[in-house]
Amino acid sequence: HALWLPLPMLLVLTAAVVGVLVTVWLERKISAAMQQRIGPEYAGALGILQPMADGLKLLVKEDIIPARADSLLFTLGPVLVLVPVILSWLIVPFGQNLLISNVGVGIFLWIALSSIQPIGLLMSGYASNNKYSLLGGLRAAAQSISYEIPLALAVLAVVMMSNSLSTVDIVQQQSGAGMLSWNIFRQPVGFLIFWICVIAECERAPFDLPEAEEELVAGYQTEYTGMKFALFYLGSYINLVLSDLGGWTSPVPVEWLAGLLGQSIDAPAVQLVTASIGIVMTVLKAYLLVFFAVLLRWTTPRVRIDQLLDFGWKFLLPVALANLLVTAALKLSFPAVFGG
Repeated sequence: HALWLPLPMLLVLTAAVVGVLVTVWLERKISAAMQQRIGPEYAGALGILQPMADGLKLLVKEDIIPARADSLLFTLGPVLVLVPVILSWLIVPFGQNLLISNVGVGIFLWIALSSIQPIGLLMSGYASNNKYSLLGGLRAAAQSISYEIPLALAVLAVVMMSNSLSTVDIVQQQSGAGMLSWNIFRQPVGFLIFWICVIAECERAPFDLPEAEEELVAGYQTEYTGMKFALFYLGSYINLVLSDLGGWTSPVPVEWLAGLLGQSIDAPAVQLVTASIGIVMTVLKAYLLVFFAVLLRWTTPRVRIDQLLDFGWKFLLPVALANLLVTAALKLSFPAVFGG
């Protein structure tokens, strides 16, 4: 068992990297379409290999450490940004049995791991010995901490309805009546809070203040080159895809599908079909939200830092708390619909 354990971890890491490459390609193609350009075209069919070419280019570039920088913290910063995000993939379910570890407190573990990232961002900005990097690191840490709390409260409302912190139980709880059981319809306010916080956590426009070129050159990334520079973007894109994964549940209940095939739910054919549909649905839900994130990038202006913090603390946090209280009241009043 110990010898086979690295294999699923390697598969998850490969899936995360492939997911990032596809996301980068989709973003560049969608952005080009919105601006009436062609976008990546020559590297592979429809330019699908362009992100891989860019990654290889960064891999062979020189690794420069500024003369007056703290070399240990400078190197450790990008690692602290990337590693927690990769570890979070260990609890992602692509099916009822398609995950590495069904941790009973999976959601809590994911929130705990994501809270490590601001340390890496602040460490990178401080260690660079550059005023723009330091300001960018402070902005990134403040932004991440400000939006981590509403995000956790939005997730807590879902946990309350599912009666579990396990990611598998949360998805399984949404499979009763097909699409009508999805939390996006039972928690519309919680979903909006969660998605806004995800955009802010991943530093996507209009919340890309830590790397605002007009103000901070490249923020905490200013002094980074080569693969260390790429690790920041790798972590951001992996986090975006991870946060948008919506579970394996399909719009049609499994019982209906088994009835159409004329077999029981436990039949091997039904299990194979539902597992395949589950993987496809998980990926489709993720890339649908990625598509909207790209649209948001090119249709909204960047907000100011004071607007960003005010929106997080003065609006999202009270709304998330109110949503949690309303969810608790609905759970007590309508246990059959909101989990008893």
